[in-house]
Amino acid sequence: MMQNAPLCLMARSFVRGSLVRRFLLPAVCMVAVLPTAAVSAQAQRVYTASDYKQAERWMSYNTRPLVSHTVSNVTFLADGRVFYRDSQAAGAMYMLADPKKGTKAPAFDRDALATALTAVTRYPITGATLNVSTYEPTADGFRVTTGEGTFSCDRSATTCSRVAVPAPYVRGQEPQAQAKTPPAGAPPAGRRRRGGGESVNVSPDGHFAAFLRENNLWVRDLGTGEEHALTTDGIEDYGYATDNAGWTHSDQAIVTWSEDSKKIATFRQDQRKTGFMYLVPVTNRHPKLQAWRYPLVGDTDVTMIEPVVIDVASGAMTKLKIEPMQHRSMECDDISCDGDGKWSDVDFSPDDTKLAFVSTSRDHKDEWVKVADTTSGEVRDVYHEHVDTYYGNEAKTDWKVLWDSNEFVWASERKDWAQYYLYDLSNGKLKGEITHGEGPVAEIVGFNRKLRTLYFTAYGKAKTENPYYRKLYSVKLDGKDQTLLTPEDLDHAITATADGSYFVDVYSSLDHPQTTVLRDASGKVVLELAKQDISALIAAGWKPPMPIKMKAQDGKTDIYGYAWRPTNFDPAKKYPVVDVIYPGPQGGSVMVHGALGFSASLGDDQALADLGFVVVSIEGMGNPFRSKSFHDYHASKPEDIGEDTVPDQVAGLKELAQQYPWIDLDHVGIWGHSGGGNATASALFHFPDFFKVGWSESGNHDNRDYEDDWDERWAGLEVIGPDGKSNYDAQANQNYAANLKGKLMLVHGSMDDNVPPNNTLMLVDALMKANKNFDLLIVPNVPHGYQAMGPYIMRRRWDYFVQNLAGGTPPTDFTMTPSAQAARAAFGPEVEGDQP
Repeated sequence: MMQNAPLCLMARSFVRGSLVRRFLLPAVCMVAVLPTAAVSAQAQRVYTASDYKQAERWMSYNTRPLVSHTVSNVTFLADGRVFYRDSQAAGAMYMLADPKKGTKAPAFDRDALATALTAVTRYPITGATLNVSTYEPTADGFRVTTGEGTFSCDRSATTCSRVAVPAPYVRGQEPQAQAKTPPAGAPPAGRRRRGGGESVNVSPDGHFAAFLRENNLWVRDLGTGEEHALTTDGIEDYGYATDNAGWTHSDQAIVTWSEDSKKIATFRQDQRKTGFMYLVPVTNRHPKLQAWRYPLVGDTDVTMIEPVVIDVASGAMTKLKIEPMQHRSMECDDISCDGDGKWSDVDFSPDDTKLAFVSTSRDHKDEWVKVADTTSGEVRDVYHEHVDTYYGNEAKTDWKVLWDSNEFVWASERKDWAQYYLYDLSNGKLKGEITHGEGPVAEIVGFNRKLRTLYFTAYGKAKTENPYYRKLYSVKLDGKDQTLLTPEDLDHAITATADGSYFVDVYSSLDHPQTTVLRDASGKVVLELAKQDISALIAAGWKPPMPIKMKAQDGKTDIYGYAWRPTNFDPAKKYPVVDVIYPGPQGGSVMVHGALGFSASLGDDQALADLGFVVVSIEGMGNPFRSKSFHDYHASKPEDIGEDTVPDQVAGLKELAQQYPWIDLDHVGIWGHSGGGNATASALFHFPDFFKVGWSESGNHDNRDYEDDWDERWAGLEVIGPDGKSNYDAQANQNYAANLKGKLMLVHGSMDDNVPPNNTLMLVDALMKANKNFDLLIVPNVPHGYQAMGPYIMRRRWDYFVQNLAGGTPPTDFTMTPSAQAARAAFGPEVEGDQP
């Protein structure tokens, strides 16, 4: 939806379901006639290709090589040592640290391993391009996984052999769509599978791989290659372990293995009555229809699951004696939340005789803890919690079963701040509050059974400048001795041993480089593993973003964010503002105060700023990781979710302009992707005199056209009144299209299987009927993220703000770095091929 310009021609068009944020490479259309109100103090500036090239310096594919000693792939090995990857300018080093000895050294001879792998794969690999993701010591050497497969090597790393072990499932590597057979004789689309073969889910002992075949669950013995079916009665739309409802539709088998790999917990998924979603690609000649089950808000029939436990050796199946459950998880809008192919919210007892699980109501207002007998299928209710709005604070750990003591830990926001509570697993009675103080808990990272001590992270419990920084604590299960273990006033990303005896702490923030240390259970630093070196980045002229703090729309609540200014910033000038928004409620505009660690480049924020803007991201009320009341502010009711944090954006920007005279409030633009695309259009409709230019990508403009689980969790169930009106009417952007005054660009991928393109086309229809000028860019054959067309779309977006907000003239057809080349630069020389 943009004004004063013709519709743009179609062009071709990056996280994940539930409405992603905006680390993509966006798009734009150009306009011939500029409204006077949208021309800034930089009017008539003619931008050159050199200007754009200078801005592009601050994209991650250009800044990453300027940062050394970034730590990743942290793994505690069975022998207590720590494996980690230390990225450097000359290629990554792979290290082993010994907590007990306080030493660190290379895990293997990098160059020797590269030579050995080259001999096996016949593919040229060097020490600099070696790409090791996992490492495991063996009796006679070690095993590694690289982009070329899994290999067993001798201690000297001079001889390696390929191991026939499938790679574990990784969320994001599933196919774009698993096609379903449409009703009424419509042609089916072809199935696509990761890497050209099936997706598999490997057992904890590495001996078996679970996979789907013709709607049934199969296992393969990875030693012998023998396969057998664990189920035989699965049929289309009523199969086992399937992951194909809503925006997620892959060939991955969703299962939770028992710790000893003898049993599988999964479900039979019933979507026989669930409605279809359809997409048709742009093709030469006859297109091939893609159709799959995609439940929507208000549907009478949605996807349901029937839990089962299967003995792997015998194939014996135990159906749990319970009514079909909603296709829901406690903390995400899929049945599998953690990207590992596991069925979330289920946990086997160590002896496999019991299965604890949580059942979630359709509207996420009710959670039930249950325990099943895996032999008889009998299920007993243990605990129930009801929340008037929705359960969950986006904590990574909502519950944990302590089988040894017959207890469970449960996260609840009943006192506004998410805290952990201890319950009796036999009767569900509360035994006491474990954690305390302001600030929500985030994740349980370790538990010492002997000491009955929990190790957990939390946001904002320490009095710091930024409440979004995570820190690590220990506390006894009786609530005593809650102790801060990571005192540095930065965000702390923790990887711990199961008993919390040691942990790797990577602490940093968006504007402060990483330090990685190994600590013991008391928080004492045992060994420094690495410290990021950003000297080359600073020498190149990089400037950190500026933390900002403001008041929300209520004039009382503190809200936070960041501002990016041009690297040649002049405080005597005035700069037009671009507000980068993501309303959540499951995420936020920044969300990386530290959670992603130090980032030399957050999307294209600094790049866009270098074109003469102040780029701002603000966390509004309704975004997560604060109190329950903060999180509930614009969610929990359909009429409220349409607020999209926009009033907080306006209040925050007005306050910033009072603090900093270089902010030009007469020239404010806004852009966002997915939920941010929704919020962008909403901002121009509800604050048409404040926001002058908007760039709206892949927006869920009417949540009734988005998948059921996300909407019904955050906004509640749809209610149709006697007059035929829906309680969802107030959130629908098309109902406010007539309010548009500024310039608005709508962008959508034609094969978006997350937020279907109908969301934008409904808005297009409303704008046309309201006789409004706007701009439109439909990107053929791309999904929710724009893949290879991302650089083109980002360049068009730069053009759009340059022309319509800064009043300048962009260079003609500037060519951004192609996505494949950008990926190799951003992720290292070991990356090959096109990356989204």
